[in-house]
Amino acid sequence: MPEGAPALPPAAPHAVSRLRAARLARSAKPFLARGGPKGARCPGCRLVPSHCLCALRPRVPTHAGVCLLMADIEPLKPSNTGWLIADVVPDTFAFGWARTEVDPALLALLADPQWQPYVVFPGEFVDAARVVTQLRPAEPTTGGTTPRPLFILLDATWPEARRMFRKSPYLNHFPVLSLAPEQISRYRLRRSRRGDQFCTAEVAALCLEQAGEPRTAQVLDAYLDVFTHHYLQAKRQLPVDRTDALHQHLRATTARAIDAA
Repeated sequence: MPEGAPALPPAAPHAVSRLRAARLARSAKPFLARGGPKGARCPGCRLVPSHCLCALRPRVPTHAGVCLLMADIEPLKPSNTGWLIADVVPDTFAFGWARTEVDPALLALLADPQWQPYVVFPGEFVDAARVVTQLRPAEPTTGGTTPRPLFILLDATWPEARRMFRKSPYLNHFPVLSLAPEQISRYRLRRSRRGDQFCTAEVAALCLEQAGEPRTAQVLDAYLDVFTHHYLQAKRQLPVDRTDALHQHLRATTARAIDAA
């Protein structure tokens, strides 16, 4: 924890953290991240201790949920932004993806009547009958409750995500939410061959907007900006100013979202 940062009680490992631990336990050799900051990392935010983000971690009450289907090594990458979603959105679930087997807990989640799953994927690659561009009004269940939206995000590189979409028949009966954002991605930690591709946290923020939770979306966007700044400053071996406009915006946005919850 950097000097001057307020101490936080140890956070319970969230879904992405648990998936990362399970993936590391199966590894025959240590995972070495390419191109990022070197040295020991904080287990709570994956950054080097001098640039730890844990004291700024937001947690916002949120009606919607997020289900991350993660490619094999995605939970191990320090630049992965699915971790940020799990920090912010309490009902975030994470599962490793494999072509030949499906986690029974994933199937149980998708069958849970409290959720209305949406697979988030570009509509141009999908049968038009499945595509929606806005959330459908949910039909009440037999118990009289209205299902909550559950956004299924394929957390992977673009080629991997296309393969995951094609090879996951258990997703075939769910509507596909196709997003058409007007803004340009701000993510700077990885390069993409698709100019219109967004990182996973940006996609989640767009989904939360769709679900009528713009304040949580704003928190996630602000948190991504601060995470990116800390990551790049650590890579360049430069300090971070925790009183700058980025940090102040995250604190103010989080406070507004919690007050409105």
